[in-house]
Amino acid sequence: MEFTLTNASLTAAVRALGGELVSLRDLAGTEYIWQGDPAFWSGQNPILFPIVGSLKDGKADIGGRSFEMARHGFARRSEFAPVEQGEDFIVLELRESPETLARYPFPFVLRVRHQLLENGFSTAFTVENPGPGPLPFCVGAHTAIRCPLFEGERFEDYALTFDQPEDADTLLLDPQGLLRPGETEPKLREGRVSLDYAGFQRLDTLIFEGLASTRAELRHRETGRGAALDFRDFPMVAFWTKPGGPFLCMEPWHGCAAYENETGRFQDKPHVLTLAPGEEKTLAYSFTLLGN
Repeated sequence: MEFTLTNASLTAAVRALGGELVSLRDLAGTEYIWQGDPAFWSGQNPILFPIVGSLKDGKADIGGRSFEMARHGFARRSEFAPVEQGEDFIVLELRESPETLARYPFPFVLRVRHQLLENGFSTAFTVENPGPGPLPFCVGAHTAIRCPLFEGERFEDYALTFDQPEDADTLLLDPQGLLRPGETEPKLREGRVSLDYAGFQRLDTLIFEGLASTRAELRHRETGRGAALDFRDFPMVAFWTKPGGPFLCMEPWHGCAAYENETGRFQDKPHVLTLAPGEEKTLAYSFTLLGN
């Protein structure tokens, strides 16, 4: 099932499977969301819940028991139910089921609100704990922006710039997708990252933690066209593509892949959030189109 959102300047499509916004077009018909291609990556804008990244050995210790969960969790493969909709917004909801309880033994409510803005969109994740005990979770987004946007452009014609002139190193992943403790590499310098496929071939993902910046802009160096991510609610931000793929995933994270040396206990994961019974938490990010 797919839903259409519209306002004076944009049209979007939202899919119940995965609860994700899968299209964003301006009045000229330019599509900003990667439309998926198995030759590179069939995903588009998956929701990462209740984990971000990979677990150590694909398992987590929850209450002394071992539970298996695939990379980035199960929300992206789950059917969400629409609970509220207007012309320019929709709220979708996911609750526990026998299938989720076998991998993540908690009752939960995950509501996702996609809202068109004057020149972009926002997505808000609200997690509610309806159960009798604490609810630990991580959450994030994996939004793939088309890059390049127009014929005749190259991926390398674009750059990432941040709203603070900071220097930061990327965290490093091992071949199993786990973070290497204490290992980093210089990548963000004076608030800027140059893009090239060779860098992603070698590093896989650029992962930054604890930045002063709250905004990252993906812009064509000459035209200024692109999209900007506001990730102020999230302590980590990541960027990923498949070498040769005409897209860049811009990812706000509250959580991350397991570290090689971590305990394996879910409650010990970096940036895990824990809700008391009856408590809820909302985290939001937004994209603004640039150069329109």
